[in-house]
Amino acid sequence: MYHANFRQLQSLLLVARHESVSRAADAMHLTQPAVSLQLRTLEEMAGMPLTRKVGRNIQLTAAGEVMVDFSERILRLWEQATDELAALQGVTSGTLRIGAVTTAEHLLPPLLVPFTLERPDVRLKLQVGNRNEMISLLGKNEIDLAIMGTPPRELRTNAAKFARHPMAFVASPSHPLMKKKKLTLNDVMAANLLVRERGSGTRTAVEKLLREAGHAAEFGSEVSSNEAIKRMVSAGLGVGFLSVHACGLEFEAGLLAMLPMAQNPVEADWHIMHLSGQAIPKVAASFQDFVIENGQDLVGRELEGFYKQLGRRGKSYR
Repeated sequence: MYHANFRQLQSLLLVARHESVSRAADAMHLTQPAVSLQLRTLEEMAGMPLTRKVGRNIQLTAAGEVMVDFSERILRLWEQATDELAALQGVTSGTLRIGAVTTAEHLLPPLLVPFTLERPDVRLKLQVGNRNEMISLLGKNEIDLAIMGTPPRELRTNAAKFARHPMAFVASPSHPLMKKKKLTLNDVMAANLLVRERGSGTRTAVEKLLREAGHAAEFGSEVSSNEAIKRMVSAGLGVGFLSVHACGLEFEAGLLAMLPMAQNPVEADWHIMHLSGQAIPKVAASFQDFVIENGQDLVGRELEGFYKQLGRRGKSYR
């Protein structure tokens, strides 16, 4: 084991992640035989098989599970070491490994662009997915930071609020509810309300809103994609409950509009978080501080632009 190198450890990690030598080779920009050679060499040094073929997939043996765990730690420590050395030279560099729930992907450019423009040596590894995927990635140390609405109960995290998160009932501008006076939740619930899957931030928010108003959480349809909800709603197939961040382009194009009802939009908070009791790389710590200090202002500018285009005074988000 004394002669194992980082490329071999990385090969094992990616084969384990993708359950495929060919997909791992694509991720490493290597040929499949090259990755297979790295694995065989590592297995020879370990003195036992690290993977096994199960159908079309590659799975880890017990020894492989052990090696993956230590490989992750070794590679992460090396990355942290290079970041620390760069910090001694006054350089903020390294890889910013961050994940965000799907609803937050429209929120990321205002945060990432100014941070990375001021730090050209920072590399970005961004992963976007549903809430459960982000919790899994954070728990497995595949990302250092996560952005979501509500911190997970499944993990111990250090979470900080950094911006307000408006969510709204939206519909096609030609929807009959747009002309209705004194619009109520009863009207919305009777109009085929489309919501995200259980566990998503917007789903949790609308369930809380309905529960507090004494309504049963009975929805017209459950859809696992913001884009699908927007398309269905803009076509007149009901109304939706979505993050305002996710609807900016549709508001501008006149495809969607907020329903004219009291307390619309509904506000919650965005959080940025990392695992408790665990040091994070310098670049991740720098980005977290940047977001906490500047996030509300950067996000607020975008939201005020949305409301200006909608002809609404709205609230100040800065």
